[in-house]
Amino acid sequence: MADPATSAARPTLEDVARVAGVSRATVSRVVNGRQDVAEHLQELVREAIARTGYVPNRAARSLVTRRSGLVVVAVGGAASPHGPPDEVDFHDPFVGRAVGGILRALRPRDVDPVLMLAETDADRARVLAHLQQGHADGALLVSTRPDDPLAPLLVDAGVPSVIFAHPAAPLPVSFVDVGNREGGALAAEHLVARGRHRLAVIEGPPDVPSAQERLAGFRDVAARHGLPVVTAPGGFSFVSGAEAMRSLLARGPELDGVFAANDLMALGAVDVLEDAGRRVPHDVSVVGFDDSALAPVARPALTSVRQPIEEMTAEMVAILLAQIDAPERRVTGSIFEATLQVRASS
Repeated sequence: MADPATSAARPTLEDVARVAGVSRATVSRVVNGRQDVAEHLQELVREAIARTGYVPNRAARSLVTRRSGLVVVAVGGAASPHGPPDEVDFHDPFVGRAVGGILRALRPRDVDPVLMLAETDADRARVLAHLQQGHADGALLVSTRPDDPLAPLLVDAGVPSVIFAHPAAPLPVSFVDVGNREGGALAAEHLVARGRHRLAVIEGPPDVPSAQERLAGFRDVAARHGLPVVTAPGGFSFVSGAEAMRSLLARGPELDGVFAANDLMALGAVDVLEDAGRRVPHDVSVVGFDDSALAPVARPALTSVRQPIEEMTAEMVAILLAQIDAPERRVTGSIFEATLQVRASS
């Protein structure tokens, strides 16, 4: 609700400053996305903006700051079981969670997102043109492709950018990721502690570094305990997890512990196990990876290695805005700790 003292005319920076109890210069710094304002003062200014109904004049601000106040949120992806190659799989909970995390992190920074698909060469050219023409100040790339073609294009164009997940090939671009190898090790230690000794892994795609790291971490622990591990390939989808589980059951011997490289594949595995008369977790313990929104509502609720995606996407935003403020900043890689969320499936 607008403050009565300012509702008769369009609210100004002075109105916001009076309501917030701070200087006009402080309000200006917050509105222009400057980071040199104490958090409690930023909060006072944001509350005053809400009370007064103040709307920044983006065109005027751009003339002063030479910034648009916008960033591109580019979404790319691998081949989807629900569409043609390179189409983003919006059935994957990871995509929605990552994009939602970015949007929520941008909101208090007074920076608006421009959501763009980056599925095809034409899409990627459109993203680059948008950035190079000054319509946005930087890019955040969310993709399930480890070799997403947009990442090197952003680097070559000199555009401030941050990507989700370590790039598959050496690339001077900032990124955030989770300790994938450590996460795979957590899954293995948990299954061994549950008395499981006939272990299997449903892998992610072989060209995805995070999937291979998860497998390597699992194998490290199994080897330390003298336990063999059988594997089956998957594609990060429910269907591929189900197919991999059928393949594992057909091979024998009977398995009693399964780790899948993401939650969708783990849920596909649970479905096949139950259909085969193998009760979860009585006969077989199952662990996934991501701790997606599906994990706690599954039946049985799924034990999963948690990626702190909300914290990771908030860090992506912080890194990007710092790069926009200081383009000479060094490339940054931020690795987050994986944790295990134990539920009924194990």
